[in-house]
Amino acid sequence: MTYLTTPIYYVNDVPHVGHAYTTVLADALARWHRLAGRPVRLITGTDEHGAKVQRAAAEVGVTPAALATTTAGRFRSTWDRLGIGYDEFIRTTSATHRRTVTTLLTRLYEAGHLRRARYDGRYCVACEAYTTRAVCPVHGRPTEQIGEENWFFRLSAFAGPLAEWFDRCPDAVQPAERRNEALGWLRRGLVDFSISRANLTWGIPLPWEPTQVTYVWFDALASYLTAAGWPEPDFHRWWPPRHVIGKDIVRFHAVYWPAILLAAGLPLPERVTVHGFLLQRGSKIAKSGERAVPLDDLIDRFGPEALRYHLLRDNPVGPDGEFSVAAVEARYRADLANTLGNLLSRVTALVVSHHGGLGPAPRPDSPLAPVAAECAETGVAGWEAGQPAEALTAAWRLVAAANAYLVSARPWRTAPGSAEAVEVLGAALEALRIVAVLAAPAIPRTAARIWRQLGLDGYAPRVPADLAWGGYPGGRPVERATPLFPRLTPPAQPVR
Repeated sequence: MTYLTTPIYYVNDVPHVGHAYTTVLADALARWHRLAGRPVRLITGTDEHGAKVQRAAAEVGVTPAALATTTAGRFRSTWDRLGIGYDEFIRTTSATHRRTVTTLLTRLYEAGHLRRARYDGRYCVACEAYTTRAVCPVHGRPTEQIGEENWFFRLSAFAGPLAEWFDRCPDAVQPAERRNEALGWLRRGLVDFSISRANLTWGIPLPWEPTQVTYVWFDALASYLTAAGWPEPDFHRWWPPRHVIGKDIVRFHAVYWPAILLAAGLPLPERVTVHGFLLQRGSKIAKSGERAVPLDDLIDRFGPEALRYHLLRDNPVGPDGEFSVAAVEARYRADLANTLGNLLSRVTALVVSHHGGLGPAPRPDSPLAPVAAECAETGVAGWEAGQPAEALTAAWRLVAAANAYLVSARPWRTAPGSAEAVEVLGAALEALRIVAVLAAPAIPRTAARIWRQLGLDGYAPRVPADLAWGGYPGGRPVERATPLFPRLTPPAQPVR
């Protein structure tokens, strides 16, 4: 069983391309696991409590609940447009989630893991995080000085158990740079942190002191338990989780969250996969302001598949990546329309004109066979390692090789039905079939469309079996393909 989660997203503003990157990445990994025949549950959702949401609602003159409902709907509709195959969409204002949070809080309280104390220090509302800095390094905004009596989680008591976990599970936090970052927090000494707010009303009240509400990060992290069905006993069917997150929330997922689970006597995460920031002109993409990226406009302009492909192909998991509309357009034109789309168009047209519209089977000794085997092996390794960029690079090596083979052999110059044409077209069809499997987690709708245009029945491939050379049966009716990615026309207004 594989239980994959994205972070849940604040509802103070609409989805942006940074959210899309995390969510598309998690969705692609989930799709890969399904291709491999593994049961998968993919969870996303919205984080609807806290000071940030309360203030955003006040600014537009609505209640926090109304803002949460509206924005959660925007997230769901955007994810549907992007083809995100989530199994559950969690909202932290739901009654089910409230039960999870109160049950978890009560367990920690009764076990003595919480203490009452005063917090005097800085707080970044944009991050919803306690800090020692006067200016937030992520948002570039001044933090606020607050002082209030809160309930604190005894994080300091779990330094030893956390260190043991990191030793026992060296791959639990990836990549290594982020594991080292989490270990750095342990080496510097863990400090108890507040899990409640006294001067806030928009949140889940503490069961034993209802005048205080739950700290929004404690609330949010508990959503992973909610979606798994905790505290019901069968939650172990899916637990432990694999989290996909951005590098700005490593502390919460690789230090705070495992400590909370240890305190509650629950299994720790199987994996925390951490990606870098998406940057625009060198700065982290924000939801509003001059660096805003209109996600709906991007989908309107390029379609969901091209955006998914760019996000996964151009952003290896780990380092920061630079986002630009020009980069999306470049991948659309070069990789998708020209390289992949033209290959499908040329091959299907030749099958119709030179082979009576019936696709020939590939020869086992085709010169493309070893190329396909190497690309499939590399692609599988990339997906298994959680590196879609590596897998897609391998898939497009096969596309390029098939194009080169076509240009070199020039089957359009041979007589219709000739052995030379049959050999080349069979190999090209088989290469396209394999690409439709290897690239499917990234561009699922396009992959299914290629499958149909090759004359193959219902799209339900499995790996590794369907990556083996020789899977195209031959004799299938092939129709001349329409463009996979139509020519782009200039937008009415530039997408910036």
